[in-house]
Amino acid sequence: MSNNITWHETSITKFERRQKNGYHSFVIWLTGLSGSGKSTIANALARKLFDENIHSYVLDGDNVRHGLNKDLGFSEEDRNENIRRIGEVAKLFVDSGQVVLTAFISPFRKDREVVRNLLEENEFIEVYVKCSLKSCEKRDPKGLYKKARKGEIKQFTGIDSPYEEPLNPEIVVDTEALSVEESVEEIYRYLKENHYIH
Repeated sequence: MSNNITWHETSITKFERRQKNGYHSFVIWLTGLSGSGKSTIANALARKLFDENIHSYVLDGDNVRHGLNKDLGFSEEDRNENIRRIGEVAKLFVDSGQVVLTAFISPFRKDREVVRNLLEENEFIEVYVKCSLKSCEKRDPKGLYKKARKGEIKQFTGIDSPYEEPLNPEIVVDTEALSVEESVEEIYRYLKENHYIH
């Protein structure tokens, strides 16, 4: 890092933004296998929050790789960097007083922990979108498992690259047992009970 860079404090604080908004700002980090339902749940929850005048934004794995992270591949090093960048962007959203929902496989515990440690206490909610490999592969909405099984995609999570389940997530939604609506309600209930929203 250059020695010629100085951090400039903003004229409006995170606390002031939260006070004006009337709710906390935080990250809901949805992690799970491809096809588990992360993006679907994130967008359904964003709609519910929007309808209640809570500003949020969804950072989706595929969408981010179209722009900010289009220079990254899928090696372990690139995946680490992918998540690090997303963590930094999510932190900016939290500072701006918004709720940010992230939908990333984020297969490695250490990477998710790096993001948690970027944020302050009560700003990171890890949601494990739990779904067995068998069910995810059966759903295969993008046809990626099929390609991975044929060897057309290398280092695919769950096939030839590991997924490390969260050890102590704040929330677990089992999408083999719960509908999208029920999953959203589980997360929403947690937010209300823990005073993230009123």
